[in-house]
Amino acid sequence: MTSTTNCTRAVVEDYLRRAAEGDPERIAAIYAEKVDWMVAENPQVPWIRSRSTRADVAGHWVDLASYTVPGRGAFSIDAIVVEGSEAVVMGHLSGTVRATGKTFSGPFALRLSVDDGLITRHHIYENSLSVAEACTPEGRTSVV
Repeated sequence: MTSTTNCTRAVVEDYLRRAAEGDPERIAAIYAEKVDWMVAENPQVPWIRSRSTRADVAGHWVDLASYTVPGRGAFSIDAIVVEGSEAVVMGHLSGTVRATGKTFSGPFALRLSVDDGLITRHHIYENSLSVAEACTPEGRTSVV
């Protein structure tokens, strides 16, 4: 394994520990000032929006905590694949939307890029339909 791969793995594992702790500022501190952030846009989901800075990353975690209640086993990791400065984390996530009381769950894949010990790319692929449906009040139709 190259030293770049080892560094990337260490940063990703540190990120996952920080994410499990849930402190937005501590999570954001492992990101570069400018971040290539991508989550599929979904107008039904209030915490999903464009983000591009370290401060935006902290804001994401603040928003996520204010809109959701983590589910039992809310975040589990199945595999971490690292090659050079690139990593993919695969797992499962779940939670409950506070406003509706509805739950969401599904698999996810998270692509991270690490440069100089900081995360510069955060692209997540998740079950956006499940999340949107959980955000939709009873009696309304989800728009995805």
